[in-house]
Amino acid sequence: MKTRLTVMVIGMLGIGLTLSLAQSRRSRVAKEFMRDKLELSQKVLEGVATEDWDLVIAKGTKLSAMTQEADWRVFENPNYDAQSKAFRQHVDSLVKAAKKKDLDAATLAYVRMTISCVDCHKVVRGELVASVH
Repeated sequence: MKTRLTVMVIGMLGIGLTLSLAQSRRSRVAKEFMRDKLELSQKVLEGVATEDWDLVIAKGTKLSAMTQEADWRVFENPNYDAQSKAFRQHVDSLVKAAKKKDLDAATLAYVRMTISCVDCHKVVRGELVASVH
């Protein structure tokens, strides 16, 4: 009986450790992915500020494509999906403005894109807090 209980406890600990390591790896990958997104966003700002439209188009197109990648999907819920869609729309508007060399429209799209980043991070932090409680 004691042996059976010991095996069960060790098994449960092993499962818990495996899940914890998988979550830790996913968290690390998500942080790296978001760091890449931040660097691209900074390059887009550089492009807007210097009116380097090729830079804005290249980095903006890459940002938009990132939203379709699996690593982008931090949560599976409608709020997160709506935030991702808003971000992608603002990035696409930014690229469109860059193709027209419209500084005012590109600037506005960049500001909206940035606001959508902050809004999404508020949603994600709220989801993380809710999942802990």
